[in-house]
Amino acid sequence: REQESGITIHLVDEQYDHGKILRQATCAVLPDDTPDTLADRIHALEYAHYPETVEEYLRQLPPRK
Repeated sequence: REQESGITIHLVDEQYDHGKILRQATCAVLPDDTPDTLADRIHALEYAHYPETVEEYLRQLPPRK
C-alpha cells in the first residue's frame, strides 16, 4: 500500500506525463482513506500550489515585446 500521493506540476510536451517539472507536493495516504478523502487532500495541494507555480513560471519568462 502506498504511503504518499501527490501532485506534479510540469510543462506539457509531446509525450504523455512528461516535461520539465516545475513543482511536486505530497500528502499522506491514511489507513482509513477512501478515494474521495484522498482526492480532497490532493485537490487541496492543487489549489495551494498551482497559482503560485504559474506565477513563478511566468516571472521567469522574458518580457514580451
